[in-house]
Amino acid sequence: MNIVELQNISKFYFSNSIVTQAIKNVNLLIDNGEFIIITGASGSGKTTLLYVASGLEKTTSGIVKLFDEPILGMSERTTAELRKSKIGFVFQFYNLLPNLTVYENVLLAAVIAGNKNEDKVKTALEIVSMWESKHKYPNELSGGMQQRVAIARAIVNNPLIIFADEPTGNLDSVNAVQILEIFKKLNKEFSTTIVLVTHNSDFLSYASRSVILKDGVIVHDEKIRI
Repeated sequence: MNIVELQNISKFYFSNSIVTQAIKNVNLLIDNGEFIIITGASGSGKTTLLYVASGLEKTTSGIVKLFDEPILGMSERTTAELRKSKIGFVFQFYNLLPNLTVYENVLLAAVIAGNKNEDKVKTALEIVSMWESKHKYPNELSGGMQQRVAIARAIVNNPLIIFADEPTGNLDSVNAVQILEIFKKLNKEFSTTIVLVTHNSDFLSYASRSVILKDGVIVHDEKIRI
């Protein structure tokens, strides 16, 4: 099943009299169970591509489909439900609520989705090795630990796909590898589809597919044996 389908996607940004084309006629199919890493230089359009593919941003032209349904025809409510139940997001900045504990941050995501299941919260935290820190607050955690909590928050509702935008961008190399190992585990053991944007091409060894962008165009798209 194609979880994501992009057909002739272009994305323009308008600022006063300046027009910037971030993505140019991109076509991309993302199948269930893939681990795709999208790389490219700064300004290549990789984050814009991620946001358009996930429905966080509207495309200027072309068709975006999620789970075989065009986003353009979806109501705001339907799109919101998809994000709560089938899609997980992980960003460069962890966006944890500082006044909530680790446990409460993850539980809140479950509550918002109408799925207050404390066992799932525990499972999500155990997957990222943060259960023992469940009563701590974000300011008591390292950057790597905060990102692991952010991943637990993203997976607590068992999404079919996770979109990750530079999830290791604020981390040192040791913590970055730990985060990539978690994504690999989610992909291999739980068949979660991963679409991850990074400027670091060294991470491609974790992926099953490599996509490289240059000036808003896909210049390389290759399956990787792992």
